Amino acid sequence: MLYAPKTSQFSVFILTWLTCLVSFYLPRFSSRQFLCPGRLEMDLTNTRKIALTSHQRLWRRGIYLVPISTGLAILIWHLIARYGGFPAFILPSPALVWTRFLRALLDGRLAYHIAVTLGEVLAGLALGATTATTLGYLLAKSETFERFLAPYIVASQSIPIVAIAPLLVIWFGPGLFSKVLICALIVFFPVLINTIVGLRSVPDELRDLMRSLQATIWQTFQYLEVPSALPVFLGGLRIGATLAVIGAVVGEFVGADRGLGFLINIGRGQYDTALVFVAIFTLVGMALALYGLVVLIETRLLSWQQRPGDSR
Repeated sequence: MLYAPKTSQFSVFILTWLTCLVSFYLPRFSSRQFLCPGRLEMDLTNTRKIALTSHQRLWRRGIYLVPISTGLAILIWHLIARYGGFPAFILPSPALVWTRFLRALLDGRLAYHIAVTLGEVLAGLALGATTATTLGYLLAKSETFERFLAPYIVASQSIPIVAIAPLLVIWFGPGLFSKVLICALIVFFPVLINTIVGLRSVPDELRDLMRSLQATIWQTFQYLEVPSALPVFLGGLRIGATLAVIGAVVGEFVGADRGLGFLINIGRGQYDTALVFVAIFTLVGMALALYGLVVLIETRLLSWQQRPGDSR
């Protein structure tokens, strides 16, 4: 019983470290500067020079830092677990966590809980983004409406989601809907703010141009407001995609009989720390995959946009 707090603290530390690693390096990998490092003159006599230049550019952009830092972190983890004198239920070794991962994966237990949590995350993300986009459009169009609702919206963000989650579970039950609602609430605010900022960033000159062309409200929305606000909106959706994972886990912590948060509670109760690590790493992978999906959508939708550093 004396080791339980240390286990929880170390798990939180590992999750925080991985999240920082992902948030620091992923934008560099998703940028088009990384994907298109620039054109070089294809002179066959300078093949070695081209290879060296590409190698140097990749090194400067940090492509080698992720595997090196990850391998170094795993090595340090292994050395601490082996020579630190910690029992396995305090700090399991990387090999033990990998073995536990394979066992949970092969018996279908991990896949089932991943499907449950992923369903909650996607449903909550869709609900929160749709509601925030609709309300954000109305607030961007009406300053009176914004002054009326803004204090309540801002005040709602001062309440931690951990404090609201038990109430939602009591009101709506421990089923799927309460988890989806928690995810939607945590996604709502960043998407709302980015929608308002994106719509209000449209230059007045372009609005005057659309009026001079006698464009309808729908044509102005389709050809001016959406393309102008889309980059900012997708930036908020990136944040919301990762926050939705946190919302699902918070809801499962409060009350659930399935999902990765429930799996963490099971591992904690049984002192199966390796299982806790497996669930944490799975959650990080899920957040990374959702973030990458939004980046891919952004690349497709904003392919028309000229970015600094692009070579044509």
